[in-house]
Amino acid sequence: QVQLVESGGGLVQPGGSLRLACQTSESIFNVESMGWARQAPGKQRELITTVDSSGRTLYADSVKGRFATSVDNAQKTMYLQMNSLKPEDTAVYYCYLHSNDVYWGQGTQVTVSS
Repeated sequence: QVQLVESGGGLVQPGGSLRLACQTSESIFNVESMGWARQAPGKQRELITTVDSSGRTLYADSVKGRFATSVDNAQKTMYLQMNSLKPEDTAVYYCYLHSNDVYWGQGTQVTVSS
C-alpha cells in the first residue's frame, strides 16, 4: 500500500504564500502521473495540477500563474508552492499518485482569511 503524507497547510492572509509537501512511502520515479486536487466546503473535488510521466505539468485556470508544482525524486516528495492566495483558495488540499493504482493523501486544510 502506497502512503502519502501531506504537510504545510494552515491559516494565511490574502496575498500570502504557503508551500505544501507530500512525502511518499514509495519511489515516485517513472509513475504515470501525480499532482494535487482540492475540495472546498460543499463543492466537488477539483484537480488543480498534474505532472505526467514526461515531467510536463498542467494547471487549472483557477491557479495558473499563482501555483507551481515541483518534484524531488531523491526525497520522494512533491511540493505545491502557492502564491498570491485568495479567500476562494480555501479548501482541503490533497496530493495523489498514479502508479499501479491511484493513491491519495489524507488532505491538509488551507484557510485564506484576514
